[in-house]
Amino acid sequence: MSDFRTLDHVDVKGKRVLVRVDLNVPVDHGVVTDATRIERMAPAITEIAAKGGKVILLSHFGRPKGRDAKNSLKPVAAEVARIIKRPVKFVDDCIGEVAERAVAAMKQGEIVCLENTRFYPGEEKNDPTFVASLAKLGD
Repeated sequence: MSDFRTLDHVDVKGKRVLVRVDLNVPVDHGVVTDATRIERMAPAITEIAAKGGKVILLSHFGRPKGRDAKNSLKPVAAEVARIIKRPVKFVDDCIGEVAERAVAAMKQGEIVCLENTRFYPGEEKNDPTFVASLAKLGD
């Protein structure tokens, strides 16, 4: 038997599952122009949700210097929903009260996409406080 663990080895039912995904996809005027990365991660997202996990998507996008609407993950979250054929709630922040409330309100099988982690300078600096703020959203 392999030591490599998969989703088959984890009970995610009722758990808040942080999923670090690569949503750094090309977007032109708010439209995703190549969804290949999303299509490749879709099975993992849907499997966790189908097993009753509360799926919390985390990603960076672009290289903004602070909050910038053109680097928002909102249109990308809509594309994820289209591809997986399930609702994906977009949350306008990735840490703090807004994110915490959204995650606390989740039901089993629901999916949220948090806003771009790169809106915070701590993301690229591997700041322990920023990391702790993200980590406390999951189980």
